[in-house]
Amino acid sequence: MIIGLFKKKKEEFKKDRGIIIFQEASEAIRAEKILKEKGFDVKVVAPPPSFRKGCDLAVEFSLMEQLAVERALKEKRCEFIEILPVSDELLYPLDICQIKDFGRYRMIKAANMKLTYEKDTLRIVNISGGGCPDVPYVSWKMIGKKLSEAPSPKDIGYSVCAYALWKALEEAKKDADNLRNSSF
Repeated sequence: MIIGLFKKKKEEFKKDRGIIIFQEASEAIRAEKILKEKGFDVKVVAPPPSFRKGCDLAVEFSLMEQLAVERALKEKRCEFIEILPVSDELLYPLDICQIKDFGRYRMIKAANMKLTYEKDTLRIVNISGGGCPDVPYVSWKMIGKKLSEAPSPKDIGYSVCAYALWKALEEAKKDADNLRNSSF
């Protein structure tokens, strides 16, 4: 059973948002870090397929802050291809996380990476996906650890796969909290 969906529901969508399109995933990840450090409310998303021009990551932000966002990125020499207002259903950005329930286990998929944890113990039992060279090392450091004890893939890895795995770990922590809160 799939729990999370890639496409945002219409009622969840905010029309005052825009997306920044990048050539490479590393630029999107860097932009997210730069903008969050400057206090902007941003989120990494997958751009709509018709607007993918390079990588499959984009940064969603408030259009009210477009000028300041552009300045912050240019100040840090963070290159982007273009900024698009998200004004209709065809331009909805896509969430990169998906949750699948397997009874005793839950799998969180973020982009091309999958993290599976045991619901009772909250231990990571499997990591799969990706083709980046740091995936085996990052997986080795995380498997067998509780979600709360696992090292951050962003701290021990360096690739887009490590970034996606970090997103999966963060989503797994939220998912585990939601499961615990709903069972009481």
